Parts: sequence; C-alpha cells; structure tokens
Amino acid sequence: MDEILIRGAVVVDGSGAPPFEADVTIGGGRISAVDSPGTLRGSRTIAAEGMVLSPGFVDMHAHSDLLLLTDHRHTAKVAQGVTTEVIGQDGLSYAPVDDRTLRNLRTQLAGWNGDPPDFDWNWRGVGEYLDRIDRGVATNAAYLVPHGTLRMLCVGSENRPPSETELARMRDELARGMSEGAFGMSSGLTYAPGMYATTSELTSLCEVVAEYGGYHCPHHRSYGAGALAGYEEMIRISRQSGCALHLAHATVNFDVNRGRAPELLAMLDQALDSGVGITMDSYPYLAGCTSLHALLPSWMFSGGVEATLRRLSDPDSRSRVLREMEVEGSDGAHGVPIDWSAIEINGVRHPDRTGHLVGCDIATAADAEGVPPGELYLDTLLSDELGSSCLMHVGHEENVRAIMRHRMHTVGSDGLLIGERPHPRGWGTFPRYLARYVRELGLLDLPECIRHMTSAPALRLGLSDRGLVRRGMVADLVLFDPDEIRDNATFERPRARPSGISHVMVNGVPVLEHGERNDATPGRALRHGTGGTA
Repeated sequence: MDEILIRGAVVVDGSGAPPFEADVTIGGGRISAVDSPGTLRGSRTIAAEGMVLSPGFVDMHAHSDLLLLTDHRHTAKVAQGVTTEVIGQDGLSYAPVDDRTLRNLRTQLAGWNGDPPDFDWNWRGVGEYLDRIDRGVATNAAYLVPHGTLRMLCVGSENRPPSETELARMRDELARGMSEGAFGMSSGLTYAPGMYATTSELTSLCEVVAEYGGYHCPHHRSYGAGALAGYEEMIRISRQSGCALHLAHATVNFDVNRGRAPELLAMLDQALDSGVGITMDSYPYLAGCTSLHALLPSWMFSGGVEATLRRLSDPDSRSRVLREMEVEGSDGAHGVPIDWSAIEINGVRHPDRTGHLVGCDIATAADAEGVPPGELYLDTLLSDELGSSCLMHVGHEENVRAIMRHRMHTVGSDGLLIGERPHPRGWGTFPRYLARYVRELGLLDLPECIRHMTSAPALRLGLSDRGLVRRGMVADLVLFDPDEIRDNATFERPRARPSGISHVMVNGVPVLEHGERNDATPGRALRHGTGGTA
C-alpha cells in the first residue's frame, strides 16, 4: 500500500463547515480516504495532531508567468501553501504572440517578470505555452488569455479602434486560446495597449469567452478618481455579453476613495441579485505595485515601446506628461494628480544606472539630487528602458477589511516576485490573512477564510475535483499550525518566508516537508473544461 497517511489532523475542508479531526490518506495523486482518527494506515505517516489540514490555496491573481519556468523551486508561493496560480493577468502576458509582439512584451513586462537572458521562448500559442508548463513546475497554473496581448498581436500598439477584420481576428485568437485550455480573458485597462479598447470591443470579446464558459478578469480603467465608474462598466459588459466577471485586486484606493468600499459592495450586491455572476479577489496590504512606466498617460504608449522611449527624450512631450500627471491626473495614474512621495522605486532593470534609487520615494530622491521629482521620474524611465517597478502607497485599511468579508471574495496576491525590494505580498499574502485577519483581529473565522482561499476560487475556475478535503479530490493540500502561522515578509525584508506551514502537497506529491522546500515539480497546466485534472 503506497499511501501517505496524515494522522489526526484538524480538517478545515474548504467548504466553510466547522473543523473536525480525521485521518486522511493520499494515493495516486488523490485523497483516498477521510476517516476518524486512528482508523487509517499508510506506507508513510505525517503526524498532524493539533495541526490544520486544508485544501491547497489558490492564488487568483499571480504574476508567475516566467518565474514558474525559470525558478523550479518557486519557494515564494510554495512556502505560503499555494498549490494553484492563475496567470496571464492584467491583459499582458506571453501568449498568443508572434515574434514582433514577443519582443515588445519582453521590454514592456520587464518590470513585472524580468527578461531572463538565454531563456528559450519556444512557444507562440496558448497551447504551446501550457505544454511548456507541463514539463514540470512547482505549482499548478491556470491561464487567462490577455486582452492587451491580443490587441498588440492583431491591431498593434496604436491608440485606435480595431477594424472589423482585426476584431474578427482577435475573436478568433481568443477562441483558439480558450479551446486550448484558457479559463477566460484578462484585461488591463490602465495599461497599453489594452487601455485603448472601447466598451463595445470588450463586450464583443467577452461574448466569445461566454461561449466557452470562461470568465473575464479585468484590471479596470481606474482604481482612483473613476473607480466606481470603472467597476460599473465591467458589470455592464458582463450583463450585455453574458460572461462571468471576476474583479482583479478589487479595491478602492487613493484619498478620493477613503471609506467608499460600502458603495462598491452595494453595487456588486445589486448586480449579483439581478443574476450577474461576479467574484473578486484582493490582497491584505495597503500598497500597490506595478511597473513605474504604468503611471504615464496613455498617449505616451501609442506606437509601442520605441515610440514611448523617443517621447521620453522629447522636451515638448515631457512638459505635456508632467502637466497631466502633476496637475490633471493622468489615466495611467488613475485620474489622480500624482503624489511623488507615495511612489517608491522598488526594482530596476539596470542597477548600474538606477540602482541607487531602490527603496526611495521619488520626492525624497529628487530632493536629494536637487531636481524636480517629475524630471527624475522621466529620466529614470529613460535610463532604465522602462524596466523599473514601483510601490504605490495609496490604500486604506477600512476598505481592505470591508472587501475581504464579502461572500464572493477570494484571495489574489498580485505578487511581482523580481527586483531588489519586491512587494511583500508575493511572499506573505496567504499567511497574512490567517495570522492577522483570522487569529489576531477575528474579522474572518478560520473555516470562512479557508473557503475564500480554496473552494470559492475552485468554483469560479470550474475545478470540480479541487478545493475540498474529501475522498476522490486531487490532493492539493496544506498542513499548518493555526497558532504559529504568520507572514514574515515586510517592505524592508520582502522575501522573508512565512512561519507555521509544515507540509504542502501538489497533485499528491509533497513539495514542502517539515517547512523545507524539496526539489519536486509536480505542478502542471490546468486546462479549462477538464474539471481540474492536470
């Protein structure tokens, strides 16, 4: 009998039901039995008395598109108990592409994912990318077809609507990606070129997603001055297209939105009550993180990366940019006049040129160098060839707490894992929920919080055999000490590993044992429509 026995665990099964003590056995990648303590046997035993056994955590918003392939250990996620990640987020990733599109994306996304040297970009389509993941990675991965990438492939980087022929090609490429296993479409409507799309373009594409039973995951047009209008547009698209909606990193940030989470939740509840299928994710931090160039106004990106770099050197363009960012509030900066003291550079592409700025907010760094902060910002983008990333300190705790309690909430780290000082959410999101918001503050009880991390996202993804600790389910599992689990990652030490998680299994294979990462890579690409089977 080649089975692993987890003996005497406190099972929090992912459904939201009360915990219960049980023995659990795993064989052939699945849970083979759940029974009373002392009743089961296995060829290998993990003593779990006093420990919580739960389904593996699902990161509904991950940016591990390249790290899964270049870092086989992927400890940032494995050590948190993450067993499945949803990638292809914010409308920008690496499939489907042609050679030209891939070149642009490698530069544009360097601040998110890096641009690893000597990397084998041996795919172009969605199916080929999923096949590459199937060679073996640390966690399972579900992919969303990125709208901005589709637009770059079929329309280009210009700020214009697609022709009828181009839109038809976008729909065809989207349908191909869905048929090859994608779970839906993401969009990034403050990122070029996705930000150039109209409501009607997005609705047309969401109709295709709906035909395949997938969902739309938008980073909508504003999380600042136009936040509620942005959410309303996404709900309208969902209603008109019949496509399910999952709101990425659902929040309302900046001073203009302090205390406005109840307005957002009332809007969502009204839509849910009318039959619109909505879920959302969030992370338990106040700061956001993105590419430094993302704050630029949209017109700066028209024509692609090279055009953007030329404009950064043009005095007239620079003057216009700074007026829009500092006085009017650019669309890239969510319609709010920029507060340079809230923008902290946390990663750079060329440390020899711009590394001295890491860990500094732009206002302080500019003061030290005796230059205006806007000029320092533009010079940094130019010197770093758009490869810098930044933290945006713009959140409000009361909004974060209100949103995480909503019944349709799930968890997404939005973790960018590269750079000198990445956001700690990449290493701490899931244990932070359990330590701070369950154990310390009691805002969620343990079974409900686990449901948000497991069966709720599995239901959105249509993974019928994952997300619960029950006989026959795939053995994606986490074993942790409820009194000791905590996030240790901070903005000063962002890569500090969490405490209290002893074992993690992916597809029934241990990847974390007694708190230590082994070399197993049992993760595979999940494909939509297969019910969750890798």
